[in-house]
Parts: sequence; C-alpha cells; structure tokens
Amino acid sequence: MSLTFDKTDLFSWRVLCALAGGEVPWPDDAEEHIHLMSLDKGQVLFEIGRPHPYLYVVRQGCLKLLYRGANGDEWVQDFVAEGAFFCSLTALVGGLSSYACEALEACELERLHYPWLEQTASQKQAWQQALLSGWKDYATRKELRERDLLTLTPPQRYEAFVRTHPGLAQRVPQKDLARYLGVTPVSLSRIRGRLKA
Repeated sequence: MSLTFDKTDLFSWRVLCALAGGEVPWPDDAEEHIHLMSLDKGQVLFEIGRPHPYLYVVRQGCLKLLYRGANGDEWVQDFVAEGAFFCSLTALVGGLSSYACEALEACELERLHYPWLEQTASQKQAWQQALLSGWKDYATRKELRERDLLTLTPPQRYEAFVRTHPGLAQRVPQKDLARYLGVTPVSLSRIRGRLKA
C-alpha cells in the first residue's frame, strides 16, 4: 500500500539522510515509489531467479537472505533487521535476483523502486551522495563477510557475528545461524558451549 504519512516517519528517509550526511530533499512523486509492506513469519519476499528492481529498508522484524542448492540445501548469506537496507544487486542492474529473502519474524518493510531512486539521484546531488555512500556501505559489508568466511575459524566467525550483529544471535534460529557461519547446528551448539565456559 502507498505511504501517506510524513517523510520523517519513514525509515528510508532517515537512512538516506544519514548516508547523505544531511537532509535530502523530498521529491513530489515519492509516495508513488515507496510502499509499506507487511510479511508474516516464514513468508518469502522474493525468490531466486526473478526480476526484482527494489531496495528495502526494515522497519520491524528480521529476515534472512539465502541461497538454495539444486538438492534443496540452504546457505544463509546474511540477516537483516531494523534499520538495515538490502536488495539483490544482480536484480537491480537488470538481471535476476541471485538469492531469496524470507521473513524470520513478522516484518514491516519499506520498498523503494530502484529505477526511481537512480533517476532521482541523477537530478539531486544529496540523493546521489546517499546512493554512493549506500553502495560503499553495502560493498564493505560484503567484503568483510567474504573475509570472515575465508580467514576465520568457526568460533571466530561466531564471535564476529555476535560483535557486529548485537542481539541477533538470540533472534535467529540456530539452524539458520549455523548455515550463515558454515557449520552444522551441532558444531554451533558446541562453539556456544565452549565460549560460555
């Protein structure tokens, strides 16, 4: 459904302002391109291999971004919760989404039509700065995630997750956290037990 409340109530506007380093001008057609969405726990937001030219900001709840193998195996790419933004980059550049997104809790999201974001950024310097900063942030997160997977031991990956995602370790199912860390649920239970001891 279209948003009809003040821009200051939008998480997406706050995120854009933070990324731009100041207030961003609000376009007259914003309400046509920003929509509030609700998801039930377990509901899939988008699937692998589909066009999906949208960027999301999480107002409430937690979601997982995941890959699926041909035999049904899952690998969790990331978790996103309140205040975070996410998208499938391959879908934004005209391709298909490379991963799926599923709600781990009941969620409220703001969905922004990305072609409109790019068009607005081409006309407004503050929006251009916000998008550039957003992509830098997104690329940095992905680079650090890749580094952790390639260079850290499973216990170190768990400690890094707890440090960089405060509170999420208690919110996400253990099987999903294990898939994120690249270990089995049993191994994760042992890691947690050793660290508590």
